[in-house]
Amino acid sequence: MTALNERTSRWIRRFHAADDAAVRLVCLPHAGGSATAYFPFSRAAAQTGLDADVVAVQYPGRQDRLGEPCYDDVGAMADAIADDLGPWFDRPVALFGHSMGATLGYEVARRLEARGAKPLGLFASACRAPSAQRIEYVHQRDDDGLIAALKELSGTDSAVLGDDELLRMVLPSIRGDYTAVETYRHRPGRELECPIHVLVGDDDPVTDLAEADAWRAHTTGECVVEVFPGGHFYLHAQLAGVLASVKARLGDWGP
Repeated sequence: MTALNERTSRWIRRFHAADDAAVRLVCLPHAGGSATAYFPFSRAAAQTGLDADVVAVQYPGRQDRLGEPCYDDVGAMADAIADDLGPWFDRPVALFGHSMGATLGYEVARRLEARGAKPLGLFASACRAPSAQRIEYVHQRDDDGLIAALKELSGTDSAVLGDDELLRMVLPSIRGDYTAVETYRHRPGRELECPIHVLVGDDDPVTDLAEADAWRAHTTGECVVEVFPGGHFYLHAQLAGVLASVKARLGDWGP
């Protein structure tokens, strides 16, 4: 298989290359998150022998893309990511998205399937189904209100939350993410053919079990809902269990 260099990609970052892996797992961060949110996931995947090349999506307006304007529309961002993924389909690709990343992963998968580049499947973590969106206005709060929302969910890097200057520097991208996800509305049409594996915390204040279960309407393939202990960011404490689940599901889906 051909070794790819993530530096040639606007959107993809890779922390632990696995050039001979059977599958590529493209991970999409939560609102306010960056590619490094998946560094522990990537490291643990490499250590546990997950037969997947784990790569992460880097949204504009943060870290090495800090100088780029952020997106505030899920559809436009999905278009750009799907366009950028072409070279990474040198092997079968699955998508893993957490929170906003799951909605974005769904829209990316729709675009890929429309082009004939069918993903193996979608892991939708801590996210309501696209058709189960709530009306929310966090993106319209002032800076202090937006920061309060971030601290309530504890999804942003604690080092960022503790550095007021740095936090206010990245607030435009965070507000853009919240605008994108809160103004997103599912457009009826052709649903996914690939299977969906939904992962959700049993104490998630953002996604209840009924909203997680509603993902079943968004694929003509199999949809499995798996519940883990924890809140919206259950993933941190349940990483070993999540990776075991991902490994088993990738084995079921097959390259």
